[in-house]
Amino acid sequence: MIARLANWTGQWTAVVPVLAIVLLVLTWGRALPVAVVVVVTLVLAGAVLAAVHHAEVVAHRVGEPFGSLVLAVAVTVIEVALIVTLMADGGDKSATLARDTVFAAVMITCNGVVGLCLLAASLRHGTAVFNAEGTGAALATVATLATLSLVLPTFTTSKPGPEFSGVQLAFAALSSLILYGLFVATQTVRHRDYFLPITRQGEVIASDDHALAPSARTAWISLGLLGLALVGVVGLAKGVSPTIESGVAAAGLHQAVVGVIIALLVLLPETIAALRSARRDRVQTSLNLALGSAMASIGLTIPAVALASVWLSGPLVLGLSATHMVLLALTVVVASLTVVPGRATPLQGGVHLVIFAAYLELAISP
Repeated sequence: MIARLANWTGQWTAVVPVLAIVLLVLTWGRALPVAVVVVVTLVLAGAVLAAVHHAEVVAHRVGEPFGSLVLAVAVTVIEVALIVTLMADGGDKSATLARDTVFAAVMITCNGVVGLCLLAASLRHGTAVFNAEGTGAALATVATLATLSLVLPTFTTSKPGPEFSGVQLAFAALSSLILYGLFVATQTVRHRDYFLPITRQGEVIASDDHALAPSARTAWISLGLLGLALVGVVGLAKGVSPTIESGVAAAGLHQAVVGVIIALLVLLPETIAALRSARRDRVQTSLNLALGSAMASIGLTIPAVALASVWLSGPLVLGLSATHMVLLALTVVVASLTVVPGRATPLQGGVHLVIFAAYLELAISP
């Protein structure tokens, strides 16, 4: 019995992603009773944990910063597919779906995930240390992408409302792809050392010596299971969204809360992986995950929805409201001040978490 339990403990990360896909196929597009929603939620939680496990296996094999990039891009690609699918369903809510999802991802990663990681690392190790050059470059790219894609549409005059014209949308999409491509090249090729964890003396940690890297076969298997787990997470999150919408409506909350909850579920694997790295004093890896996810969310979503808008009917609203622009500006300013010293105390983590709490409060009560 003990041997079987031990075997299950070692194999559950392979079983749960497959189970999530099977459950997704059985429940896709159907109204779910409460009992099934509970089962889906439990499998969803298991798929999140499995995704984190397999992401860490792949990251250990390929090393940093490639490992962070794998998880960030994988989650974002599936998230983009979900957004385009929901937009294709039509409805009044689809016009602002891309904007709300991207902005939620930016606030969750740049304030929620960053704040949690800085707080966890600084409380455990005294201060959180990271590479200011790499983190500053990532933050500058996120700020530029967010401004070009989410702020400018509010002030352009070619079309009424916070929308881009066709030429402006094409420029924003192309700029997003170029900037994201330049950042990936910088992160993985030309200045890879800027995005590696550092010691408290400022020396780069090129690799983790405490454990042997997994074999290539194990890494490929984990990469495949990571993909299954992430598809399961996003798909099952969409499956339980009607229940979430009903609960939000019954509680009298604003509709934007639904998007926040779904974004939190989708980004949960990255959040857990980033928090684990922070507790191991690998804060740079945590920041790579957080800022890389924000960047990928904008850099891949905007081109995708721009392409989808060719055949999708209805407006595409990308411009943020005044309240959200204030929160975005505050996030960029505070994050810049956090990054410059290359180290942070619990205070900086707390400041980011307060901004994230303000975002959640305004989503509930705009």
